[in-house]
Amino acid sequence: MKLRYTALLIGSLSIALTLPAAAQNPADRPLPSPTTAAKPKPFSAAPAADRKLQPLPEPPPPPPGFELDGGLEPQVTIQRRGAQTIEEHRIRGRLYMVKVTPEHGIPYYLIDQDGKGDFTRRDSLDTGTRPPMWVIHTF
Repeated sequence: MKLRYTALLIGSLSIALTLPAAAQNPADRPLPSPTTAAKPKPFSAAPAADRKLQPLPEPPPPPPGFELDGGLEPQVTIQRRGAQTIEEHRIRGRLYMVKVTPEHGIPYYLIDQDGKGDFTRRDSLDTGTRPPMWVIHTF
C-alpha cells in the first residue's frame, strides 16, 4: 500500500514539473539582435582596371626527378558484352577493379583489395567512413 502511494506521488510530481516546460511556445521567445559582423558588405562594382588585377604567372616546371610516370596513370578498358558494360581498371597492366553496369539494375564493382587476384563485390565505392566536416570559420 505504501509503495502504491509513493508511485502515485512520484508520478504526480513529475507531471507537475514537466507541464510548465511543455506549455512554453518557441514563438514567444525574443529574436536575437543582429550584430554588425552578421551584416553583409555591399558589393563593389568597380571595374577591373580600378582594382589593378594582374594575371597569375605560369607555374614553374617540376624539379628534375619528379616527371610524371605514365605507368602510374590508370588505364580503363571498356567492353560491351550483350547489354552490359564492363570497365576494367588497370595500373601498370595489373587489373585492380572491374565495374559492371548491367542493362537493368545498379552498377556494381569487383575490387582486388590486396593485389592477390581475389576480387570482392561491392555495390558502391563508398566505404561508409564519414569524417566530421564542421565549418570552423567562413569569410
